[in-house]
Amino acid sequence: MTDFLIVDAHQDLAWNMLTFKRDYTMPASETRQREHGTLAPQVNGDTVLGWPEYQNGKVAVVFSTLFATPTLHKMGDWDQLCYANPDEAHQLYSQQLDAYDRLVDEHPAMFRKLEKLSDLQSILDHWKSDSSSEHPVGLVALMEGAEGVREPGELEDWYRRGVRIIGPAWAGTRFCGGTGDPGPLTQEGYALLERMAEFHFTLDLSHMDEKAALQALDTYPDKIIVSHGNALSLLKGSSSNRHLTDRLIQGVLERDGTIGIVPANSFLRPDWKDVGGRSSVSLEYFVAQIDYVCQMAGNAFHVGIGSDFDGGFGLQSMPAEVDTIADLRKVIPILSQKGYTEEDISAILGGNWLVHLQNTLPEDL
Repeated sequence: MTDFLIVDAHQDLAWNMLTFKRDYTMPASETRQREHGTLAPQVNGDTVLGWPEYQNGKVAVVFSTLFATPTLHKMGDWDQLCYANPDEAHQLYSQQLDAYDRLVDEHPAMFRKLEKLSDLQSILDHWKSDSSSEHPVGLVALMEGAEGVREPGELEDWYRRGVRIIGPAWAGTRFCGGTGDPGPLTQEGYALLERMAEFHFTLDLSHMDEKAALQALDTYPDKIIVSHGNALSLLKGSSSNRHLTDRLIQGVLERDGTIGIVPANSFLRPDWKDVGGRSSVSLEYFVAQIDYVCQMAGNAFHVGIGSDFDGGFGLQSMPAEVDTIADLRKVIPILSQKGYTEEDISAILGGNWLVHLQNTLPEDL
């Protein structure tokens, strides 16, 4: 059986659309050709995303992010989506929601926003239909780093505009410690979570420092995920708080959460650049991360894909077998050889994220 749908829990589409003018209605090969010799592939790598690739890979749903860089972590003069304060973050995140609105308005046959259960069902019905060879990709809005929320009372506005998932951190924020900037939840962080729960936002622990994430697991009453993060125990030589400790993974599993594994070489083998480059990392490393979570859970129903493709890295930093997102389907025979059943593989590729959405999207707005 090879008709498993893929759900990808993390892609920075709007950031790329606004920063590099990437057009995700085009094939990845055409974007690469257009960008050849420009700054985009130098700083972000060659794209592996495009609408034909979504079709070939059966990528039915993408968690599409709102992301901007804190000025303190600005990546270069080219990095224009930076904020120095919550007002600037609010403006940038709003612009990215506008970009998604334009995308679905201008290309309704290609992309659709997923805000409620009927939106999801419509997408799934379309993909299951034999009447068309081309299907729309559903977009679920995920706020990565909550600095765009100037105060908790604004969460109602973000929810009304379609945001369904919020991660309080990227680097450290006023809400909690984050990647490279450890620390607990702050008073503002607890207030944010309290208000998020009123609207049943999904809490994304990605990028949160372990201390803050464990506090959130203890206090946040609604659904919790890790949209994109890998197990630290398999990353020998790394001590980065970006990766997930066994303690944190176990906490997510105990809360019935799902973890999206990232197929980025630095998240699969920290020494990859020194021991052979791209050729030294295969999809076996990606599957090993998936298997690690499955072994901890005792089943295949708490893990998925969170590619982060085009999110600061591109083709040059991915496993050797990957040319586009469609090549993630190459994990199917690897999982099968490891003894995973068709039900397991379907769950890993997208089913677990679909269950999450079915359990969290509202029936009506």
